[in-house]
Formats: sequence, C-alpha cells, structure tokens
Amino acid sequence: QITREITHLDQRFSSTAEAWDRRVNFGQRGPQMSGALSGMGRERAVQQFADWTDRIIAGEVPPLPPRPQGEERNVVLTLWDWGTGTSYVHDEVASDKRDPSVNAGGDVYAVSMSDDRLLIVDPNTHESRDLRVPVWDPETPSYFPTAPGFEPSVFWGEEIVLDGPANIHNPMMDQDGRVWLTSRIRVSRDNPDWCREGSTNSYAEYFPLTNSGRQASVFHPDTEEFTLIDTCFGTHHLQFGEDAENTLYFSGDSRVVGWIRTTPLLDGPTGPPVDQVRDQAPARLAPRAEMAQGWCPTVVDTNGDGRITRPWNTGNARDPNLDTQFTGFAYGVVVSPVDNSVWVARTGGVPGRIYRLVLGDNPPATCSAEVYEPPFENPDVPEEDWGFSPRGIDITRDGIIWTALSGSGHLASFDRSKCTVLIGPEATGQHCVEGWTLYPAPGPRMKNAETSASADFHYYNWVDQFNTLGLGENVPIANGTTSDALLALNAESGEWVRMRVPYPLGFYSRGLDGRIDDPDTGWKGRGVWADFGTNIPWHLEGGAGTTSKIVKFQIRPDPLAF
Repeated sequence: QITREITHLDQRFSSTAEAWDRRVNFGQRGPQMSGALSGMGRERAVQQFADWTDRIIAGEVPPLPPRPQGEERNVVLTLWDWGTGTSYVHDEVASDKRDPSVNAGGDVYAVSMSDDRLLIVDPNTHESRDLRVPVWDPETPSYFPTAPGFEPSVFWGEEIVLDGPANIHNPMMDQDGRVWLTSRIRVSRDNPDWCREGSTNSYAEYFPLTNSGRQASVFHPDTEEFTLIDTCFGTHHLQFGEDAENTLYFSGDSRVVGWIRTTPLLDGPTGPPVDQVRDQAPARLAPRAEMAQGWCPTVVDTNGDGRITRPWNTGNARDPNLDTQFTGFAYGVVVSPVDNSVWVARTGGVPGRIYRLVLGDNPPATCSAEVYEPPFENPDVPEEDWGFSPRGIDITRDGIIWTALSGSGHLASFDRSKCTVLIGPEATGQHCVEGWTLYPAPGPRMKNAETSASADFHYYNWVDQFNTLGLGENVPIANGTTSDALLALNAESGEWVRMRVPYPLGFYSRGLDGRIDDPDTGWKGRGVWADFGTNIPWHLEGGAGTTSKIVKFQIRPDPLAF
C-alpha cells in the first residue's frame, strides 16, 4: 500500500533511489521493511521503486478503473470511523456466519492488532468505543518490536505507536452474540504440560505440541468481560461448525488443525479472575480448556488402505507404502455445512494447497485428511487455466469450496464430488484438476505479461450463503484488497460486480461479514460489512490522523431507490 499512497519522498536526497533506500528504514517497523526489501534483492528492488516514482513525477498515471456498470450502479456504501490514527484494524464481525439474523441491528466489532483493542461501533447511534483485550501472563511480549533506537518515523518520530502483546487477529460471533477472538494470552513457548509429550491427554499422546504462537479468547457483551482460553495449537482464523456443541475450528498452526467445543467449554462455573495489567478489560481464565479442545495433524491416506497408521512419511519422504503427513501454515479455515468436514488453505509454496480434514468417530485416531492443489504445471490443463496460492477459503450451503488464489489473481471453486481419486499414492495434490474451476478476477494487470499477471491482491474471500448483500444466495466474493473493492461473482454467467470504495483512497479489505437486520425491509435491512484493514492508516488519503473505517455494502433495486 505504501507504493500507492506515499507522498513524502522529499528533496533531502540526491535521487529517488537514495530516498527509497533510506525511507524503508524509518519508523518502528523500519528494520522489518528494510529486511523485506533486501530479501527481494535490494539494489534491483530499490531501482524498481525509484523508476515507479520517477514516472509518477514525470506525469504518468495508472489506468483509470472503469465506471460502475449494471448492478454496480446500485451499490450503497455507509462508512463509520473507528479506532485511532494508528489502529491496525485487521478484521471485523457483525453476526454469526451460520445465522445472519444473530445480533440484528447490534454493535459491529473489530480487532486492532496495533494496540490490543476490541473496537465497537453502534451503527444506530454512530458512536464508537474500544476495550483493551487482556492477556493472562503479564510477561507476554508485544507482537511488534518496541525497542527504542530505530530511525525516527516521518509521522511519529520516536514514539512507540505499535504495542500489542495480545496480538489479536480475527473475530467470529457465536449463536448468542459472543465474540470469539484469536489472541495471545501468554508467552508462546509456555504450552501447558498436558499439551506435551508424556501427558495422558489423548491428543498429546497422539501428537504432542510444545508451543503455540497465539491462543483464544471470548468477549461477553452482557458483562463486557473476557474469557481467556489456553490452547496447545496456534490460532489465526476461526470458524464455527454446525454441530450441537458449536465447535470452533482454527487455522494458524503449521502442524495441526485445532478446535474448541465451545458449549462444554462455557457450560459450568467460571474460572478465576485474571490480574489486570495496563488498562485491559476484566477477564477470567477458562477452567475447562483441556477438556474442550482437540487437534489433529493433516495426514493423507497415501497408501490407500482406508485408514491412517504410523509410521507415516514426513518432510519430502514419499514411500508409497506409508501414509503422508503434510505441514505448512494454515491460513483460511471453513467448516462444511453438509458433512462438518474442516477445510483449510495453506498458501505457502507454489501452487499452494487446500486440505479437507475429517475427524471421524474417535479423534485423534480416526482423523484423516485429503489434499488438493489448484491446476499448475499440469499437462492435462491449458496454461491459461493454471492458478496458485489459495489463501482465503469459504463454502456454499451445498458444499462447494471457494478460494481466492492470491498469487495468480483468480477466484476458484472446487467441487470434491467430481474427483475420481481421493486417496492412494497419487492423491498428493494434482490428482483432481477436474474439480477446479478458475475465474480470472477483474482489476489491474501487470504490463507486458504473458499470464494472468494480476496486480490485485485477494487477501481473503467470503461466500454470501444467505443473500445478506442482495445478489442472491451462495454468491462468492473476493477481496480486491489492492483495488479498493469487493468483487462479487455470478458463477453461472462469469460476470463480476465490482463494489469500489472511492473515498478515502486506500480501502484495504481483509475479512468480511454479512447480517440481516430486518428481513421485512428489503435492501435496507441487509448488508455486508468490511473494514479498512491497512497496517498503516496514516498512508490513507487524508494522511496522519486518518482512522480506519467500517464499511456497510448494500445493493438497492435501482440507482434511485430510497
């Protein structure tokens, strides 16, 4: 985003190349920026940024985005400010994904990673406020580097503006309007003994875990208290299943997929209060965390005997007589409303993979995974239909997977029912290209490229299962994260509805959510919600002091409808 909205490369430097080489060292995260630039090959990368800047100075501008057409002219946007000028608002939530009538007309929530704040806006009174998400261990370090001595920021000087021990990332709402968060409650390496080798916990006996980078918490709106939940596995995104125990599944661990059975977790006496540090909100520690959680590695039945058995292949080993464990950081997660299978997207590597995990009757012993790669370098598929880097993942009510291919610029569907091979030695990724359909997303393109060469970035995607937007049920929507838009697809026609946020420039969206406030008031009672999720709101149009916004998207019957 800095490359789209930066406006302050001043005249203190002899060239734009020198300016860029210095600019990426400034501020609290300067060392990280500088390291990333060096990882790309510093000299060449600096010259690329300098060339871009020189061309802008000379008057070059990018192609204009198209004017709204058709349904795009019916889009209604409503924006509310929230947070502060340094709030890194990662994701928001408005309702229960399984039932968008939950919390009808109520507050909308978001997490600010930069300062551990749960942001709250009342869309009726237009008032916003926040609470600091608590940690259990006061020694929990900040996710951001907070040591002094960095080169002063152009905007904030030597001020520490990013300090987030709780490292809150993603919220999700349950059937009772509680807000569940992936958040850190302690030092990552300090997994409880019952997670580790030597424990009698059945999951630890099967696959012990020594550390978890982030754990979980839940906010109770009625009391404005938090319950902190220690997890053996790392967490990142989270989604509810549709079972009687309201099981909550998590991505965010490179080794396993974890879950919490939320009904038994909260069914009983509350835990002890947590000592408050700084100005964090009141909290209690969940007393039934061990009993309520479980986890499984993603092991595929590659020997085809119908079950998962040890020993299994690990790393790059591929003995066809053994099953195979696959690892990698799981980003997106979703649960099938058809069979309660759990799907995760692992973006890392090319082409990246999606996984289906079934727990079976007696997890962890009965857990079994399947793995699928989007078509890539596959001789049975034309090159123009190759794609890579699934990141977000969601599902329709009838079980069709949708994933945004963040690398190749596609929104892709996957229909497992079309697969002829599910297990066995060939079931390692490219064995079900017939299940995939790739839709090139609209948006900016790189010049002079031979492949799709999308210059947009699809941070995540979401399926509007219940027509909360107004374009129909089960409509997939991709984030046009670097094109200021949400991109809704009509899969039957292949046509897109681009819902751009024209002002302020810099609508950098991540997660989104839908809610039906009043089903009897037509388009006015429905809406999809997304936020300005940039790390750096001071690079939004408006500059320093500009805050994140929450945006409500609605589709009216015609451009003049009121």
